[in-house]
Amino acid sequence: MLYSLIKPLLFAVDAELAHEVCMELLNDLQALVPQTRVEKPVRVMGIEFPNPVGLAAGLDKNGDYLPGLSKLGFGFIEVGTVTPKPQAGNPRPRLFRLVRHQAIINRMGFNNKGVDYLLSQIPERPRPYVLGINIGKNLSTPLDSALDDYCLALKKVYADADYISLNVSSPNTPGLRQLQSEKALDSLLYGINECRKALQDHHQYNRPIALKVAPDLDDRAIPVIAELLVKHHIDGLIATNSTLDRPQVNKHALASEAGGLSGEPLCQKSRNVLSSFSQALQGEIPIISVGGIMSAEEAQIRLKLGASLVQLYSGLIYRGPGLASKIAQSINI
Repeated sequence: MLYSLIKPLLFAVDAELAHEVCMELLNDLQALVPQTRVEKPVRVMGIEFPNPVGLAAGLDKNGDYLPGLSKLGFGFIEVGTVTPKPQAGNPRPRLFRLVRHQAIINRMGFNNKGVDYLLSQIPERPRPYVLGINIGKNLSTPLDSALDDYCLALKKVYADADYISLNVSSPNTPGLRQLQSEKALDSLLYGINECRKALQDHHQYNRPIALKVAPDLDDRAIPVIAELLVKHHIDGLIATNSTLDRPQVNKHALASEAGGLSGEPLCQKSRNVLSSFSQALQGEIPIISVGGIMSAEEAQIRLKLGASLVQLYSGLIYRGPGLASKIAQSINI
């Protein structure tokens, strides 16, 4: 109800400013908001999730807003993308609303305060949600040294995360998506698995690792990636990140803005990638579906197509923060 009243004001100002104001307001008012808990437990990647509806990475990059977000009924919250060192990201403006398409274009560029700051914001267990931490490489790190950044971040977050996701699919870090090619991904996942083995030995417990992929993969790449996930014992797949394609919004004044497109126009593409990976993996690795999920009906479709969990982002912007609990209460698992 409150969101419907303030939404016109938020949509009247710069999108990134509105995001910051809304998230600060959520934190400031969280003490007044009753805890929303939706108990539809599901076990995925060896973790007991309170319900299968999560927040996608990108909305809370630094863990600043976990107190407020924890009240919204999410079964899991994924923070980040976080990099080993702080970085400013791309120049503003870098976030754009395409309102009539219920879409967003962003070229944020992994703006974040660095992994050490993120860790200082994470509450101790027990938490009322599963916490995922999404990690990436710094812009200044050459692509052939990307593994060093991922391993450094993995070591830092291993104890505090419930699972860790690897972002190799953002369109806003130059060259990053090249890590999805067969040779590069084989090498990266081998190195990640070796790093994880050492961390398991040291900590004496396992933290599941998921890979987040782009929606713009060609059909030949999907079975190759699926095979590599199994080969290197990766625990989950997150499909998908934002898209570079613009056919559904090409007449919009903002369509030529650089960056990844998310929201309603991504829906069918994300469905297609989910379905293809589901066929390729045959249940060997669980899939978290994200991209264009704006309703409980769409979330249910993703589960039927083979997803074990779903994540929201743009839907929260257009439908409001009550969307998470509404979907969690409505879907059947």
